[in-house]
Amino acid sequence: MDFAMLALIVMAGLAGPLLAYPRGWHVPAVVGELVVGIFLGRTGLGHLDASDPTFSFLADIGFGLVMFVAGTHVPVRDGDLRRSLGPGAARAALVGAGSAVLGVALATVFGTGHAALYAVLMASSSALLILPIVSSLNLHGKDVTALLPQVAIADAACIVALPLAIDPAHVGRAGLGALAVLVSGAAIFLVLRFLEDQGYRHRLHHVSEERHFALELRISLMILFSLAALASGSDVSIMLAGFVFGLAVAKIGEPRRLARQLFALTEGFFGPLFFVWLGASLDLRALGDRPTLILLGLLLGVGAVLSHLLTRLTGQPLALSALGAAQLGVPVAAATVGTGLNVLAPGESAALVLGALVTIVAATIAGGLAARRQRVSSSPEQ
Repeated sequence: MDFAMLALIVMAGLAGPLLAYPRGWHVPAVVGELVVGIFLGRTGLGHLDASDPTFSFLADIGFGLVMFVAGTHVPVRDGDLRRSLGPGAARAALVGAGSAVLGVALATVFGTGHAALYAVLMASSSALLILPIVSSLNLHGKDVTALLPQVAIADAACIVALPLAIDPAHVGRAGLGALAVLVSGAAIFLVLRFLEDQGYRHRLHHVSEERHFALELRISLMILFSLAALASGSDVSIMLAGFVFGLAVAKIGEPRRLARQLFALTEGFFGPLFFVWLGASLDLRALGDRPTLILLGLLLGVGAVLSHLLTRLTGQPLALSALGAAQLGVPVAAATVGTGLNVLAPGESAALVLGALVTIVAATIAGGLAARRQRVSSSPEQ
C-alpha cells in the first residue's frame, strides 16, 4: 500500500455520506462504502487489493473501532431499558427459535452444513444500525423503548455465539477464547468503575484537557488493542473484543470529549476504510458462477426479517419488528472470519453480506413507515 492507494480508499469512503445525504432515503453510510469497495475490488476493477497486509491490518483496526462504537451506543444505563430486559429477552429468544428452524431448513436445502451459522445470522440485530435509525427518525414511545433491550440482547448473544457457530469443529477452543475475552472485559469494567468512583478518571480528564494530551483516547485505544490481541490470539473475532469494551464504557458513562474523539477517528477514517476493504474483499463474481448462492443470500435476509416478525405475536408493531432485523456486524464478521478459516464455500461470504443488505433495506423501509405512523398518531385531530 502507498499514499496513492490510501487516498483512493479515503475517496471511496466518501460515497457513504453522499448516498446517505438525502434524509428521505434513510440509507446507512456503510452501504455506499461497501458498494464502492465492491466496484474497486475483486468483483470490479481490481484497483484495491484486499489481501494487502497493510490494508488488511488497518481494516482490522477499523472493525474493532466500529464494534467498540456499537457497544457504546447500547443504552445500558437507561432505566426504562433495564425494566424492559425481561420482555426483550423473551422476544430475542422467540426470534432465535424461529431462526434456528429456518437455519436448519436453509442448510439442508443448500447442502452447506452451516445451520448453526445461518441461525445466528438471522437471529442477530445490529445496534450500530438500528439506534442511529431510531435517533434520526426521532422514534419514541413505549414500543420503541421495548425494542432496544431486544436489540442489545440479540446483538450481544450473537456476537458471543458466532465463533462457536462458524467453526463447530473447534468449538472448545472458540468457547475458551470467547470466555477469556468476556472475563477480561468484565475485569476492565471493574477497574474502570473503581477509577471512576475514586475520582481518578476525572483528574485524568482535567489534566488531559488542560494539557491537550488526549490521554483518555490513548488509554482507550491501548485497552481496545489489548483485547483485540487476546481475541485474535484465541481465534475469536475482533468484533467481540470491541463490543465488550464498548459495553463496559457505556455502562460507566462515556465522556463527551472521548466520544467526539472516537467518533472522529472511527467515522472519519478507520470505519469507512474497513467497509471499503470488506467490499473490495468480496468476490461477487463467484455468485455469478453459483447462482444458488444469490438465492441463499436473499433467503438469509428474508429469513431474518420473517423470524423477527414473530415478535408481532407479543404485541410488537410490525414496522418495529422489521426494523429489529437490521444486521451488519455479525454477517460481516462471519464473512471475514469464515473466509480466513476457509470454512465457507467460494462466494458464500458474499451471500452472507447480501443477506445483511436485504435486512438493511427492509429496516430502512420499516423505519420510514414507523416514523410516518408516529407522526399521524401524534398529529392533532382536525
